[in-house]
Amino acid sequence: MTAPIGAHELPRAFEVWRPELVDDGAGGQDVEYVEVGQVRGRVSQPTAAERVVAMQAGAEHTAAVYLHPSADVRRGDELRGDGDTFRIKATITPSEPVYLRADCERIESEPPNDES
Repeated sequence: MTAPIGAHELPRAFEVWRPELVDDGAGGQDVEYVEVGQVRGRVSQPTAAERVVAMQAGAEHTAAVYLHPSADVRRGDELRGDGDTFRIKATITPSEPVYLRADCERIESEPPNDES
């Protein structure tokens, strides 16, 4: 059996933010992201074939983030670190659980609108 991916192979630190429903004070609910932990990972660009498969499934796949196989992440979570935000679209573990791959969409922030 192969050993799980080592910390030296996961150079980036990410905060894990999970969507949570909260009362909006008017009888409804809003979604807020709450920090639930930290993980280390490595970001790779997806291949053209991986992007096609993601598009067929109705998802945007702009990055693959490799994590330790025991990382507590799930679909819908956001990985935030070094000015980047990645929203997890799916997680995949190979037949030998040496890593956890999170197929993600990179979320780019927009500059503030300065129309004052």
